[in-house]
Amino acid sequence: MAAKGAVAAGHPRTAEAATEILLAGGNAFDAALAGMCAACAAEPMLCSLGGGGHMLARAGRDTPIAYDFFVHTPLERPPGEVHFHEVFCDFGTARQPFHIGLGSIATPGVVRGLFEIHRELGSMPIRDVMAPAIALARDGVEISELHAFIFRVVESIVMASEASREIYASRDDASRLVGAGEILRQPQLAETLEVLAIEGDDLFYRGEIAQAIDRQCREGGGSMRLRDLESYEVERHRPLASDYRGVRMLTMPPPSSGGVLIVFALKLLEAVRDLGAIPFGSTEQLGIVAEALDLSNRARVEALVDDSSHIDQDVLLDEELLERYRNQLKGRAAALRGTTSLSVIDSLDNVATLSLSNGEGCGEIVPGTGLMLNNMLGEEDLVPQGFHRWPLNQRMTSMMAPSVLLFPDGRLVATGSGGSKRIRTAILHLIVNLIDYDTSVEEAVNRPRIFLENGHLSVEGGYETAQVERLVESYPEHRVWDEINLFFGGAHTVQRRGSGFEGAGDPRRAGVFRVAGGN
Repeated sequence: MAAKGAVAAGHPRTAEAATEILLAGGNAFDAALAGMCAACAAEPMLCSLGGGGHMLARAGRDTPIAYDFFVHTPLERPPGEVHFHEVFCDFGTARQPFHIGLGSIATPGVVRGLFEIHRELGSMPIRDVMAPAIALARDGVEISELHAFIFRVVESIVMASEASREIYASRDDASRLVGAGEILRQPQLAETLEVLAIEGDDLFYRGEIAQAIDRQCREGGGSMRLRDLESYEVERHRPLASDYRGVRMLTMPPPSSGGVLIVFALKLLEAVRDLGAIPFGSTEQLGIVAEALDLSNRARVEALVDDSSHIDQDVLLDEELLERYRNQLKGRAAALRGTTSLSVIDSLDNVATLSLSNGEGCGEIVPGTGLMLNNMLGEEDLVPQGFHRWPLNQRMTSMMAPSVLLFPDGRLVATGSGGSKRIRTAILHLIVNLIDYDTSVEEAVNRPRIFLENGHLSVEGGYETAQVERLVESYPEHRVWDEINLFFGGAHTVQRRGSGFEGAGDPRRAGVFRVAGGN
């Protein structure tokens, strides 16, 4: 039997849900949406129906579409005291502050994105698409070591309210979080998914769930209101298209920031004509990539619109600005929040790659739904004007960058990553590995990565010690990790070559790759 498609995702149960739909005759979009719903049950610390996301979709050879169903700022700032407070999350090596509460919620887009994409591109009934997620939420999912660790990191958030503790506390000991090897069951979420499958997205944006959110925010000090939900719309854009060494890349355009920053970095790296001839992992190669990352960070500041976090694409990709930064790279080359992603390609060359985030979650549960909404208004990176000064009625930006590569030989690659600011770095490394170094998908995903921000260099384990020691001489502020780590993103990737499929789930985030049917 010929393969019907392939899936790369951040959790086995997410991938199984998508694969199940492919085997049942669904297309890549049905499968991706099934995986999206399943991820909300299997990876609740990374995504939720109460968050937002982006999907890059191409139906066969048709014009691709970039769907933006990310969160949106409220229409008004309600008077009165806002329920908004700081908590600290323990990453083991450091404690980081986050801000949660009902006042941290931006208008969610996942549910509207789910239904609108299905109406436009789906081929199976929505009830069938959502069925695997409903079963998963009701029957439960076993918590892996990785996801138990992520739960522990955000323990101060998921245990912040009584309603949240009822969902995420251990059934063996209600005073602690659910742990590795335990089963997390979410019957209220299962019921919510089931009713949504019957009644549609109006339930969330106008009906009982919308009314419950509005009531909770009015009574508890939230900024969002029913009018925000009623007016929420999915935005559709033409993907940002760019060529890198003869390979066409399609990615998310602004207001998402990740895609345009990846394109900028690739345009800088094209100035290094023989990058692939420089040994991978050498001090010279790492120095070039680090410099490209640093220059991208600096150029981002030049391209910001006023005091918002939105990037002006025309400014950033202006040839004069690019040439100025290319020259800087040439001059030095010789010397040297919670997010999950899912990629699907089917046998008809339909491609769907999506990224989802709930931030870290607001810490509160919408009564009767099992849903924790996002805390995007408490994300410092997304509100550079300062907390409670966010611009009214504006689509928020993110680093999400679900992307597609179209090779001259017909190869088709779909990828995306979680990892906040490391999203664009993970995807950039993947592209350089695939194109400049002609690696397999698995090797491209598994190779170590670096990340540079504000002069601080992070180097993942796996490079030769001598090369790293030379590299960090140029970066007094640095950290060298012993092994691969989820800090560096999770680029779950699928490739179709002819009638066959290859791919890899990123091991940094316990990713999996599955082929539906024979291969």
